[in-house]
Amino acid sequence: MDIDLDAIRRVVAEADVFVVRFALIEQRLLVDTRPDASGQPLIRLVPPVNSAEERYRFLRKERPEVPLPAQITVFQWPGPITVLREVGVWQYIEDRVAGIGGDAAVEDARRAFADGQRLERADTLAAIRGGEGYQTLWERPR
Repeated sequence: MDIDLDAIRRVVAEADVFVVRFALIEQRLLVDTRPDASGQPLIRLVPPVNSAEERYRFLRKERPEVPLPAQITVFQWPGPITVLREVGVWQYIEDRVAGIGGDAAVEDARRAFADGQRLERADTLAAIRGGEGYQTLWERPR
């Protein structure tokens, strides 16, 4: 996997809002580090959008009390979500949101990670079984 981990760590450390696009699932990880009225950042899997304007509308709807960010940084993660943890990027994400929202934010991060793993497993099973969006190339004789 050829990826600039230092650049990703800088995004995690510095961007107010960033989105991670995954190779295996269509959902995106949205991290909005700006605290809401209760002092919490937002971290969760969200559906893809077709444009930056759609993402800004999504943020306005989901977090009406938080002003729109000046920019949203997006990066592609080329491998499984578990590799984020293996190379230490996920710990940077958890540390960043923990510094803003404490244990509640870490719980949200862990829930997003678990949701991503679950969706990746479901996608892998669909690929193996020829589920929606996939075509089976070979079937075991019955």
